[in-house]
Amino acid sequence: MKFGPVSPKEAIGGVAVHAIRQSGVVLKKGTLITGADAEALVHAGVKEIVVARLEANDVSEDEAASGVAQMIAGEGIHVEKAFTGRCNLFAARPGILMVDRKAVDELNRVDESITFATLPAFKAVTEGEMIATVKLIPFGIDRAVYDKAVDAAHQRRIDVVPFTVKRVGVVSTMLPGLAPKVIDKTVQVTKERLARAGAEVIAERRVQHTEPALREAVKELVDLGSELVLIFGASAIADRRDIIPLAVENVGGKVEHFGMPVDPGNLLLVGRIGKVPVIGAPGCARSPKENGFDWVLMRLLANLKMTREEITAMGVGGLLMEVIQRPHPRVPEPDVIETDVTAIILAAGRSTRMGGPNKLLEKIDGKPLVRIVAEQALASRAESVVVVTGHQHERIEEALCGLDVGFVHNPDFAEGLATSLKAGIKAVPSSSGAALVCLGDMPLVDSKVLDRLIESFAPEKDGLIAIPVAEGRRGNPVLWSRRLFKELLTLEGDIGARHIIMKHNELVVEVPTTGVGVFLDVDTPEALADALKHR
Repeated sequence: MKFGPVSPKEAIGGVAVHAIRQSGVVLKKGTLITGADAEALVHAGVKEIVVARLEANDVSEDEAASGVAQMIAGEGIHVEKAFTGRCNLFAARPGILMVDRKAVDELNRVDESITFATLPAFKAVTEGEMIATVKLIPFGIDRAVYDKAVDAAHQRRIDVVPFTVKRVGVVSTMLPGLAPKVIDKTVQVTKERLARAGAEVIAERRVQHTEPALREAVKELVDLGSELVLIFGASAIADRRDIIPLAVENVGGKVEHFGMPVDPGNLLLVGRIGKVPVIGAPGCARSPKENGFDWVLMRLLANLKMTREEITAMGVGGLLMEVIQRPHPRVPEPDVIETDVTAIILAAGRSTRMGGPNKLLEKIDGKPLVRIVAEQALASRAESVVVVTGHQHERIEEALCGLDVGFVHNPDFAEGLATSLKAGIKAVPSSSGAALVCLGDMPLVDSKVLDRLIESFAPEKDGLIAIPVAEGRRGNPVLWSRRLFKELLTLEGDIGARHIIMKHNELVVEVPTTGVGVFLDVDTPEALADALKHR
């Protein structure tokens, strides 16, 4: 690949290495330079531009990224179309991500031009969750390097192993002082955990905290066809000779390991009765927050082995003290008022489905759609309103003239929705504890809906995402706690945050609404007519 500075006329057919903004000319990085581009550059006074030009034996960045990704993607993985040298891989089903560390290292050592990153091995993933990405550093690579990378990718693949265990038995032991509502909550939290893997509790038993009572309950659950048995003790397991391990052994089972190098989760026991695995749950398993119990439970739901060797290998990365739901993170943010909300209005799109006009400037009752959305945001309990602009940003700002909103321009709006969302998140004042992400083409969402979302935001109760729901469907806008901003800032391309919502479903507060307003976005002339009808 040729690389270096040339005159604008010599640059024709090459790819712009850097963005250029000069005298009204805007040339994005990665643009294939045409004759018209060259003339515009000359007219703007640009004397020299750095370009990359593929040679006969080169493979383009998108072709290379896609080829490597397709080769390494195994079962249960969907590969997205490559864009600007990046190809993302997503889980095509819920399950456990299986990654061979040697495979990743081998691929990354082929050449510095090719990078491959994944989520942690054995992570439980949801359908649609981004699990890996291939990124080409230059605009193209030599075919020999590409062939070597493809060969390395072919040797070892990554997979999403599906959850196959569906029938789970639960037994809780009781002691004086343990309130029944504690057990009720434990069972509910457990059902929610299992639901993420498509499993369910087929039977639940509550018995006294004695070995004979527990032994009989466990035996009954196995006889009922449980494929996995969970034991929640009224008192934590203190020794292999304690009640829970003794009950497992006395029913004909085997304790495979007690204790794990994951905190929270140290006092976990794994055993087996015939082919049925058993977990003696640690106390932290009563909480919905991630702990070592989740790691073991999800692997067993995917029918993966969980022996002493697998458990003792969990120490690196096993310190889980800082989890997203914790109200007091290790690094405090003293100036944040957690209940203060900033409304973000995404108004950067190109309106390609409208067939020409900028949809945000279409009018209802004499007002542009984007102004209607902004006025409703200003009428809500949001502390401030930020509008993200891009396409025709001057006209959008003109349409909002006189309104007390802030603007942030997204020069990369053509690269997809994620760029605008990230621009908005970065513009949220440091004092705000949450962002209410509104779409500029949804004029039927009024301030009352926005206020209900803001009122439902409950960070002290782990309600970190608020979503409107009508007739069983989730709509927009969505309110996000600041604790999730880092994840939102990892989004790429033209995808929203649906997989982040799915990943943190236990943090979602569903806010009941009525009507079509939270679903109707004006993307087409027909949708505009529908909006006019419902206004």
